[in-house]
Amino acid sequence: PHIIIHPEVMDEETKKVLTIVCPAGLYTMDEKGQIAFEFAGCLECGTCRVATAHCPGAMEWNHPRPSFGVQYRYG
Repeated sequence: PHIIIHPEVMDEETKKVLTIVCPAGLYTMDEKGQIAFEFAGCLECGTCRVATAHCPGAMEWNHPRPSFGVQYRYG
């Protein structure tokens, strides 16, 4: 995955924000407050990077290998 989250570094508010701000809805939180991320549908917009900027080490965000990122199609 091109994004690896480190939930132990995040506070509860940051985890909640991630579940709201991701335009693809890829961050989910279970009833115990554990956050999960499904990288396969990522739009690579960087919103999660901005949302966790105040928590150094909260995630590792790297661009995917060539031809493994988002593919946009016309029509």
